[in-house]
Amino acid sequence: MQSIALKSILAGTVLGFSTLVSAADLSGVPSGAYAVDPTHAYINFSYNHLGLSNPVLSFDDFTIDLNLDNADPTKSTVSVTIDANSIITGSDIWKDHISGAKFLDLANHSDITFNSTAIEAARDGNYKVMGDLTIKGETKPVSLNVTINAAMNHPMSGKPTIGLDAEGTVLRSEFGMGANVPFVSDEVQLSITAEMVNG
Repeated sequence: MQSIALKSILAGTVLGFSTLVSAADLSGVPSGAYAVDPTHAYINFSYNHLGLSNPVLSFDDFTIDLNLDNADPTKSTVSVTIDANSIITGSDIWKDHISGAKFLDLANHSDITFNSTAIEAARDGNYKVMGDLTIKGETKPVSLNVTINAAMNHPMSGKPTIGLDAEGTVLRSEFGMGANVPFVSDEVQLSITAEMVNG
């Protein structure tokens, strides 16, 4: 799976070496490259269907890459790349439908990407990551709220590891996927949970 540059997403992450540290404490975290652990990372999205249900779909193949600036985490960068063909819908019929031209148009657009453009530190010690999201050939600015869950030396690998969650909202109509709005919600909720590993 995985190598995502997105809640994205992460550029403002925090790492600690031997113990958990607060999100604001980056003194023990090395600058450098962090990559997603593909066995502990999930990218999901949800929407409202006719007021009846809130389906949750996900992607199984993606990468997330963080280049952390220890001295100034707001100068870090994050990138996410998703193989849109890896979408998990829970139904072969729905997968065929969402893969078509009205929605993801996978025959012509196989990748979804996010590249951070700016990071702001929040008062709670977490981060707001702004960036360019590209879906179906359309690129729009999005903002992701990133929560640092924990930072530690991984108890098994010994490597510095950051755990984080990211959330954001996009309008699918802005990416050429406005079919059935407003009956099916235009707003799509994005959710990422991931462990990022140094080295």
